[in-house]
Amino acid sequence: MLISEKIKKISIDSTVNILFALKQMDKTRRRLLLVFNESKFIGLLSIGDIQRAIIKGIPLDSLIIDILKQDPKIGFSDTTIGEIKNEMLKFRMEFMPIVDQNGNISNIHFWEDLFDVTNNLPVSQFSLPVVVMAGGVGTRLKPLTNVLPKPLIPIGEKTILEDIFERFANHGCNTFFVSVNYKADLIEYYIQNQHLPYEIHFFKEEKPMGTAGSLSLLKGQINDTFFVSNCDIIVEQDYSEILDYHRSNKNEITIVAALKHFPIAYGTIETGENGRLLKLTEKPELTFKINSGMYVLEPQLLNEIPETEFFHITHLIEKILARKGKVGVFPISEKSWKDIGNWEEYRNYFV
Repeated sequence: MLISEKIKKISIDSTVNILFALKQMDKTRRRLLLVFNESKFIGLLSIGDIQRAIIKGIPLDSLIIDILKQDPKIGFSDTTIGEIKNEMLKFRMEFMPIVDQNGNISNIHFWEDLFDVTNNLPVSQFSLPVVVMAGGVGTRLKPLTNVLPKPLIPIGEKTILEDIFERFANHGCNTFFVSVNYKADLIEYYIQNQHLPYEIHFFKEEKPMGTAGSLSLLKGQINDTFFVSNCDIIVEQDYSEILDYHRSNKNEITIVAALKHFPIAYGTIETGENGRLLKLTEKPELTFKINSGMYVLEPQLLNEIPETEFFHITHLIEKILARKGKVGVFPISEKSWKDIGNWEEYRNYFV
């Protein structure tokens, strides 16, 4: 078997649980792992496999062997490079293992070694409207936002707003609606002078209207499924997979949720009747699904948002649930979501 540090980092044993595998993906910045039963290669585990398991309600402490596909996409000694590249392009595979007649890995072809482009292309393209909520004051980034509005905070050579545009444009989107309020003139002036290759519409809330109130201003302007994104988040995920989940489940709204892990620094105790000890857990870790600030909505929901009222998107979700509408949650890993609206995350983004 081919042995290298590169391969060791993407290899896990079938006896580990889903949470361990998810953390390994975040640690290595890979979305595909080799799975072994002791030293025997038995399959591939993708981020998609984990996301589908979470959506089905499979606990994170379940073993990965329980969610492995039976037909992993692998190559053999007689598979040509052309066939390997076609398969990797079709499924956006980060790498493809080559297996010999004994089922052992004899070689691995990595995306970065075969293609000039990076492996962040979506599985499929789509052209839908995108609404960016950019009207906030950016309190968590003060004093920087005393001078610059949050959407214009730099991310490398671009602003946060331009980064969001570019990520959606990579998926085929080129129509953006930007909700502005705080330092609106500065945002519009900067973006218009960048001459970006997109159709950009600014709409202004005259007063703070919550995380969804300004969407009422778009009634009659959006007639298709659309994305909504806060202007202080980065989501590293194939957005076409989020859209496919949204549509296949016939959701009215889909919330993109990041898994967030919180270690407890102390042993925890569970007790029963009369204080009897039931369970003692040493320094457990709790995992929650966190609202990332990205959503997919159906256009008719715009009619359910009251005009000129302060209205959060959580209020809209509560309205949908109250009338038995479908609200879905699409999970992404902790490191696939960056909340750069606060100093710590913003600094860490550049580390």
